[in-house]
Amino acid sequence: MNMWPLVIASTLAGCAAALLPPARLSPRARTGSSVMSATVSNSAGLLRFRGLLALTVGLGAWLMVGGGVGLLMGAVAAAGIWHTISRMEPPSDRIRRERLQSGLPHVVDLMASSLSVGTSAATAIELAAQAVEPPMSEELLLVTSRLRLGVDPVRVWSDVGKHAQLGALGRCLVRATESGAPVSEAISRLAEDLRRNARASVEGRARAVGVKAAAPLGLCLLPAFILIGIVPLVVSSLAAVLRF
Repeated sequence: MNMWPLVIASTLAGCAAALLPPARLSPRARTGSSVMSATVSNSAGLLRFRGLLALTVGLGAWLMVGGGVGLLMGAVAAAGIWHTISRMEPPSDRIRRERLQSGLPHVVDLMASSLSVGTSAATAIELAAQAVEPPMSEELLLVTSRLRLGVDPVRVWSDVGKHAQLGALGRCLVRATESGAPVSEAISRLAEDLRRNARASVEGRARAVGVKAAAPLGLCLLPAFILIGIVPLVVSSLAAVLRF
């Protein structure tokens, strides 16, 4: 057997493992920012060396199967690895998106409290921006800076309505401004809707845990049930039949 393909595959695998950047954590490694930095670093390494990883997987599939079929399977595996890694969402984007989604109900509650004492929508957003942490504060400060520059509030709210995570707030303010309805009432209703949706989302994820756990449990329990319960019964039955 020609050992050169095996040597090449082993070398590529070692290079792929060596080139992936390690997760360098600061002494405060348990903080969220440190964990996020390490995750982002590892994801960047996957994207940077996806060609080497895809080549390693493809060559490994070819060596395992061999022949023309192995070559075809190796090409498919390499293309699949390349496509999968290329479509991975950067952890920094995912974490930012999740923080904005989870922080929107709190921002709307803060705005509702500010509007209930007679402040304007612009002031309410500015106060909320001062009370929350990044990345939400960064997004809200962009809005308040445009309002301070004199941009039409309706245009600002419309632009916020196109935001992937803050769109509900922007659309609510646009409707209230154009219809002349009290902004405080509209924001209060939005706060109730967001809280209700957040509860429904949490309950949905909790129910999904059982569904997602069913397949692994089935894969583990079914073979065990067959080996422990069915196989001994079949073997004993065959043994009894063969005696006769």
